[in-house]
Amino acid sequence: MRIAVCDDEKEIRDMFAEKIGKLYPKGDLSLYQSGEELLLSDQEPDILLLDIQMPGKNGMETAMEMRRKNKKMILIFVTALDDFVFQAFDAGAFHYLVKPFDDRKFAEVLQNAVNQYEDRKKLEDAGRKREMPSLIITAGGEHITVHLEDIVYAEVFDRKIILHTMDEDIEYYGKMKELEEKAGDEFYRTHRSFLVNFGYIRKYDAEVIYLEKGQALVARQNYRGFVKSYTTLQLIKTTTILFNQPL
Repeated sequence: MRIAVCDDEKEIRDMFAEKIGKLYPKGDLSLYQSGEELLLSDQEPDILLLDIQMPGKNGMETAMEMRRKNKKMILIFVTALDDFVFQAFDAGAFHYLVKPFDDRKFAEVLQNAVNQYEDRKKLEDAGRKREMPSLIITAGGEHITVHLEDIVYAEVFDRKIILHTMDEDIEYYGKMKELEEKAGDEFYRTHRSFLVNFGYIRKYDAEVIYLEKGQALVARQNYRGFVKSYTTLQLIKTTTILFNQPL
């Protein structure tokens, strides 16, 4: 986690450095004395504490330029005036900290910023883990590579597994349990005979899941777990999109 402080007053920078060092000794801390120096740096902070009133390029101008380079940065304005609070929203500020403030308030604001950074990182890590591998099966005497993301749902029928994609149905001898483990969190075993890809769900009720192609049954004992997993995944995707939207 990279934390940066930008303030034209050395005693303020040193004060922040001391407080941050006590709260997060393992953080990678950088100090800047001007907006120009910060913008020239090749280090992109995860959390930035930025003074507004500075000679040369002021904090608002600096923040706007920083945002164009780093949309995910968590920005905390630090100022002696509250005149710029509405402009701070335009820069996507996380907090507007007005001087003077006590140690408790500073620790609270910084902790909330760190929590947001860590939550975002977890979401991004989860997104990377959701990249699905390929499946190699033997069907009709041929070895076939099937991309898991192309599978709408899988079905057990007559001791075979049928992989339903948008373009074709592929049958092979295998075990649904092994396919379920290979497929990962993007799929859910709604019924002993059905494995569903969350990405193709159109609607569902307590008995049937309606997919972009076909339908799958839901066992009563699996319905609650299915709903929880599906809604959690949708929340992760939605939040990730919001984090990556341009300001």
